[in-house]
Amino acid sequence: MACGTCSISPNVRVLPSNDQVKALQTSLRDRSTKREDFIFCADRLSRLAVEEGLNLLPYSEASVTTPTGSTYDGVKFASRICGVSMMRSGEAMELSLRDCCQSIRIGKVLIKRKDASHEPTVMYAKLPPDAHQRVVFLMHPLLDTGASILKAMALLKERRIQASNVIILSLFSTQEGVSSVLDVHPDVRILTTEVGSSCPSHFGQVYFGAR
Repeated sequence: MACGTCSISPNVRVLPSNDQVKALQTSLRDRSTKREDFIFCADRLSRLAVEEGLNLLPYSEASVTTPTGSTYDGVKFASRICGVSMMRSGEAMELSLRDCCQSIRIGKVLIKRKDASHEPTVMYAKLPPDAHQRVVFLMHPLLDTGASILKAMALLKERRIQASNVIILSLFSTQEGVSSVLDVHPDVRILTTEVGSSCPSHFGQVYFGAR
């Protein structure tokens, strides 16, 4: 079953809500799910999201010679890619990206609300030096209000990375968060497994054992 576009924007792709995806989402929202089961389900859902995200990349035709000497007409990636995880929850998606893309370069961004204004602030950022020449997978499992993603997108813009070359990989998203990001960056692409009214805010705490 093909990945579908969201009614908010054709740049938002949502995984089909089949029984497999729904079961994983249910386990991740269930407060009684044990941590080891939670990690398994999160990794499995991340893998599905990453694999579908790879389908958003440009491909070009390629012909190869097989061991029997025949010609096989296939495709290959037409652009280089890298990942950027938003610490700390985004690091939960790194394994899935590495499993799908061997030797991929992954940068990190830490954004916190550090004062009374509660405005998101970049506390740490390290990106691949040639990230502006690659398609960037920006990993953030929970796209809730969109404030942290907007701060990260502003950083990427400062580093000469165009919004059209950014694919946001999210597990759970809200309509508010998606809309707030697209209002500022209409060219960015978002791949998520769900666009709903709320996100499981306990995700990072359970995955990393902080609960």
